[in-house]
Amino acid sequence: MDIQTASHAFATLGHPGRLAVYRLLMRFAPRGVRPTEIAEALGLKQNTLSHHLSDLASSGLVQVTREGRSLFYAVDLSQAEALLGYLALDVGRGRPELLSSLVSAVPEDVMQDTGFNVLFICSGNSARSIFAEALLRDLGKGRFKAFSAGTRPGSSLNAFALQVLERNGHATSDMRSKHISEFQQPQSAVMDFVFTVCDTAAAEECPPWPGQPITGHWGLPDPVKAHGTDAEKGLVFAQTYAALRRRIAAFVELPFAELNRISLQSRVDAIDAAQKG
Repeated sequence: MDIQTASHAFATLGHPGRLAVYRLLMRFAPRGVRPTEIAEALGLKQNTLSHHLSDLASSGLVQVTREGRSLFYAVDLSQAEALLGYLALDVGRGRPELLSSLVSAVPEDVMQDTGFNVLFICSGNSARSIFAEALLRDLGKGRFKAFSAGTRPGSSLNAFALQVLERNGHATSDMRSKHISEFQQPQSAVMDFVFTVCDTAAAEECPPWPGQPITGHWGLPDPVKAHGTDAEKGLVFAQTYAALRRRIAAFVELPFAELNRISLQSRVDAIDAAQKG
């Protein structure tokens, strides 16, 4: 990256509003996000957001694609890599005292094949993340420890979700809604993977997870918001369960021991892209 491109990028990110948009998009990466969803998550006016997105796009930090009538904005990960590399290696001259804390924060580039801790997060922890926890627990056949939590959990699990789980042979007696803070304590298990399964949770301002887990965003519509008869609502829950089952079935089949962290992150991203397609 040359100095002109880098200075343009740094100047763009120097505005708090644009930096907030960029940070939000990074949490959804590599997915794109609609402007209306960005505005809602950050409490921005549409015209203000439009200026921020235009500036980020012109500096090459984000890309925009059209799907039907909707525009989706996504972080350009190759440009992000180049910018970080420029700051660390060109500006910082690769000085070890500047890089040592960053290198030590990243786990060794070797993956095992069992014993992974996996956390699924959504807003209410009453349906989607509960589905994911139950699915990984059973499909993983003991190779994974599955957990789920919500950013704003309710007091109980959704009745339709419980029906779907029980109908598919999952045990539910020990399942409950949990707040994300239960997994952010000093004594909490260190997570190897953290997945958000709803866009609301991905947009939440959460602190970085200890241990630098591999992250994934498998956002799905909230079945709790389904309307209609009980049969129609039940169908939506069943469809959500099926969508997560396909993703988790693909996840447990990954050749973990053959992949380094970069390759594994790419494979996790590809699972969601394949299911969307």
